[in-house]
Amino acid sequence: MKKIVLLLLLMMGINGIAQTKNELLDHYQAYYKEMRLQGDVSGVIGALTHLNVLAPSTERRDTLAFVYMNNNQHMQALNTIGIEKKGDDSDLAVQVKAVSLKALNQPKRALEHFQVLFDRVPSAYLAYEIADLKIQTGDNDGAMSSIDYGITNSQDDMKYAFYERQQPYEVPLKAAFFHLKGLVTYNKDKNNIEAAIAAIDEALKLDPNFNLASLSKQALQSRKEKPEGEN
Repeated sequence: MKKIVLLLLLMMGINGIAQTKNELLDHYQAYYKEMRLQGDVSGVIGALTHLNVLAPSTERRDTLAFVYMNNNQHMQALNTIGIEKKGDDSDLAVQVKAVSLKALNQPKRALEHFQVLFDRVPSAYLAYEIADLKIQTGDNDGAMSSIDYGITNSQDDMKYAFYERQQPYEVPLKAAFFHLKGLVTYNKDKNNIEAAIAAIDEALKLDPNFNLASLSKQALQSRKEKPEGEN
């Protein structure tokens, strides 16, 4: 008799826990929807964290990492999702790893994830990121290959944003590629300043207000007038 009573109590306890868990899931799902409607990022993160604890899933984890990334909380994004290259990662997971690693100044690690995205679905935007990271890692030949792809595949309505000024601004993506082409041309041959400047001039033809390109051209012109090594 005692065994039957204990078994009944155990089953009631299990049913109670399951009911409580389901109630919590319903609560946090409703809370998540409400926080999204209100645009409350902290609330969204809190709701997703609770949901992922109560009912873990790859989709919820990836979404939580993406929200962290969009909120410039890149370390938290990577702590959520990891930094390893995995063949079965979703596109969203690879994007989070690529963008967050780049933001945390890890160009080599970021590059491999951007390359995965490009291999899955090639695009001029991804080619730009890859070219930029290859320049940072010293692969000028690889960067030029990505730049050539980008110039060929950039459409007139494609824009790229820059943030070196207080006020961010956009330029045609093709102009951004020509700017990189100028930098790589100089990196490959420091005596080929004219060709480097010519590439940057192509960028400025597409957008005369391209501030970063103007600064790069000024730097190259000053080196032309005063070669490296001269006092």
